Amino acid sequence: MSVRQSLLAILDQGPCYGYQLRAEFDRRTGSTWPLNVGQIYNTLERLERDGFAAKGDVDEQGHVYWEITDQGRAEVRAWLDSPVERTQGTRDELAIKLAVAATLPGVDVADVIHRQRRVSLGQLQELNRATYAGADPDGPEQLAWSLVVDSMIFAAEAEVRWLDHTEQRLSMHPQHALDLELSTERPKRGRPAKVRS
Repeated sequence: MSVRQSLLAILDQGPCYGYQLRAEFDRRTGSTWPLNVGQIYNTLERLERDGFAAKGDVDEQGHVYWEITDQGRAEVRAWLDSPVERTQGTRDELAIKLAVAATLPGVDVADVIHRQRRVSLGQLQELNRATYAGADPDGPEQLAWSLVVDSMIFAAEAEVRWLDHTEQRLSMHPQHALDLELSTERPKRGRPAKVRS
C-alpha cells in the first residue's frame, strides 16, 4: 500500500498537519491500516525533499500545515490513473512456509495446513462480523471502510481456498516423495546454483 500517495491525495483536498493527516487517512480506510505519527512525519519530509509537498502556515497551537505542490498534484493524478501491478515473485510468508515445509523430512504438512486454516477461518469470521462504528451508516466513511474490509474478506477467502487446494495437491504424493535432501553441489558465492536439465 502506498502511504506516500495516499497522504498526497489527502493533501490535494487542502492543507493538513500531521495528526490531521493521520485522522483523515483513518477515516478513509476505516482504521484498518493504522499509521503512527512518526511514519506520517517521515513521509511528509520525504515528500518535501522530492518536491511534492511543502510546509505552509503554522497555527496558534504550533501545528505546521503541509500543502501539496503542483508536482505533487501531478503525482496524485499519475497514481490514481495507474493500475496497481502485483509483483510476479511471491514474498508471501505462508506460501514460502508451506513450500519449505512440504520439502522437509518429518514435517506433517497437513497439520501445518490445518492449523493455518483454523486461524484463517477465524480471521474470516471476525471480518464478516465486523461492523462500522462511525456515525453515519450510509455515509462516505462507511463506504470507504466497507471497501477495505471487503478486500480483506476476499483475501481471507482466497487464502482458505488456496489452503484447500494445497492440501489436495500434497495429498496426491506420499510424504517421502516430496522430501528434498541438502544438495551436495555447492553454489558459487553470490550466484545461484545452476539447474541442470
